[in-house]
Amino acid sequence: MAENPGRRTLVLGIGNTLMGDEGVGVAVIEYLGGLPATEGVEYLDGGTGSFTLLGPMREARRIILVDATADGEPPGTVRRLEPRFSRDYPRSLTAHDIGLKDLLDAFHLLGDPPHVTLFAVSISLPSVLGLELSPAVSAAVPEIARQVLAELAADTSPD
Repeated sequence: MAENPGRRTLVLGIGNTLMGDEGVGVAVIEYLGGLPATEGVEYLDGGTGSFTLLGPMREARRIILVDATADGEPPGTVRRLEPRFSRDYPRSLTAHDIGLKDLLDAFHLLGDPPHVTLFAVSISLPSVLGLELSPAVSAAVPEIARQVLAELAADTSPD
């Protein structure tokens, strides 16, 4: 992809904060928002994801996503992935992932897709509505934020 100096890095937290741990992506964005700003980086609460995110995502040269996955791993486990197409996402992402998978595929149809890194955070399937993260996932938020900041510092995305 050709370098466009006007394009920035977008860190996008996805999740439904009404479903406890499912909102971990949003919690990480809130945590990062309390730290000193990083030049050329925008933090965005993407909520449950939809095609309304296509604009901000298309304007980015690089996207770092933080999202929950119910993959059977212990809650708070983090995996770093580089999905290019919808099939590259973990199979068990929660309901909003359909929109994100469609967005990823749309990037390739539109051309010049941004480089995407996904931090998939393991959660248990939500069984009740609630605004709080579980202790395990809440304790992982600072570490997830540290990994996102390390990713930003490394800037390993292709130009």
